[in-house]
This record gives sequence, C-alpha cells and structure tokens, in this order.
Amino acid sequence: MSRREFQKTIESIMRDDPRYAVGAYVFVRMALDYAVKKVSSENPDRKDRHVSARELLEGMRVFALETFGPMAKVLFDEWGVRGCGDVGEIVFNLVDAGALRKNDSDKIEDFFGVYDFDEAFVLPFKAKGKRA
Repeated sequence: MSRREFQKTIESIMRDDPRYAVGAYVFVRMALDYAVKKVSSENPDRKDRHVSARELLEGMRVFALETFGPMAKVLFDEWGVRGCGDVGEIVFNLVDAGALRKNDSDKIEDFFGVYDFDEAFVLPFKAKGKRA
C-alpha cells in the first residue's frame, strides 16, 4: 500500500472512529515494520512475517523508547493511545480497512493488559531514587 493510499485509509477510519490521531496510526504501522524485522532477525529460520500481539507490542515499546525517549508517553497520550488495548483497537481498525492482515487466531483481546504504559514509557527515565 502506498503512502498516499495509507493516508486515505487512515482518514476513512478516522471518520468512523475519531479516538486516535493520525500519528498513532502511522506510528503503529512503523512499529509493526520494526517488530517484524526484530523478530525475523532473532529467528532467521522463521518463514512467516506475521507477529503476535505481544511481539508487536514489545517491538513498539522498544521502537518508541529508541525513537522518542522520555517523550514517548506524552506523544501516546496526545494521540489518544493510553494502553496496549488502544494499540489493538488501532490494529483492528487497520485490519478492518484492509491495510493490515490478521491470522484466524488473532484476537483484539490479545492486546489487552500486556504491559502498563507508565511502567514501559515513564519508569525507564525516572531517577533511580525516585522509582516507587
């Protein structure tokens, strides 16, 4: 899918579901690419390029920390993404729009409760003495 087609897909999704900003969709798509590359490099014998919800979320966590550092949580909040379940909603909006594919075993519930956004994106940047 071209960048222009992806943009039109996001605009169409947002007309029906305005909960998440454009940046959230773009970032989740970039994080998916990152996760696929990460999983493929760690498992060179793996044939399929499909990643599980957990693999996507872990890739997204690492990619966000590398890309945005301590601003990751602030950006996610601004985009309307406050937890792993929101990432699942974005992914399944993209699936429903035909921008992503899923396996028969993939469920939106796989995204819920994988990790806490504060622990994942705030805690790594707190001073050691301030961690509670």
